[in-house]
Amino acid sequence: MMRRVVFALLLSAAAALCTPLHAQHTLGVYAGCGMGTARFYPVQETRSTWGLYTAGLSWRHYGKQRGVGSFGVDLELLQSAFSYAPYASITEKEENYRYYSRHINTLSLPIVWQPHVYIKRRVRIFLEAAVTFSYRFSSTYENELALDDGIEPWKGKYEYKTARDNRWGYGLAGGGGVSVLIRQFELSFRARYYFGLGDILRNRNKYADNGQDGAENPFWASPLRSPLDNLTFTIGLSYRFNKEGFDVWKMPRRKREKREEGFNYQAAPY
Repeated sequence: MMRRVVFALLLSAAAALCTPLHAQHTLGVYAGCGMGTARFYPVQETRSTWGLYTAGLSWRHYGKQRGVGSFGVDLELLQSAFSYAPYASITEKEENYRYYSRHINTLSLPIVWQPHVYIKRRVRIFLEAAVTFSYRFSSTYENELALDDGIEPWKGKYEYKTARDNRWGYGLAGGGGVSVLIRQFELSFRARYYFGLGDILRNRNKYADNGQDGAENPFWASPLRSPLDNLTFTIGLSYRFNKEGFDVWKMPRRKREKREEGFNYQAAPY
């Protein structure tokens, strides 16, 4: 079902990109970095992982109405991660925690609404709200507990199991930023937070063979919930296709016309 939804969204994005260019369209690229973590339930001891990459393509369509902003689609490579301390509850000092860490490479499709305001016609301040769909195509792991015990391999490529792992994900995202208009180009700086709703692991009611797994799976029992979150900071450059520029953005608001005609009491019927 999820595959059909993502396929339909990709077709919609492609159809939107093929619409006539007389509207206000922009197409751009962006790249940046950030951090990732997981929200396990029952709650586990985790830490944030910084230095994760993101890069992608961005398409936007700008409406003529003030304040509505733009709608669009991003297609991006997004790296997620989490770091989890299995035996934190029996370790006295935090510096002695031993962690299991995963880095997950994801193809993500955010569908974005971006309301905005303008300052002096050249600076655009915007907010973002999005729904996201994603596919996790590869992953690596490091298990410090296995390293201490001399277990090999203690790190390497994470092998996905259909019974244990969820490759498809979905969630919400929100953020904001600022853009500078330079002729037909738009230079933007953005911060965005991804709030995962789908789990990376199937819960313990669906997968209970953890004892047969190796160092790639440190959970004695799979968490009931395991969504992933990301925080990214990006810089982007977009090109607008309409040669006349965003003239609608520069038009002053029309003043309300005052009615000059008064009420004629003599003409009123009795």
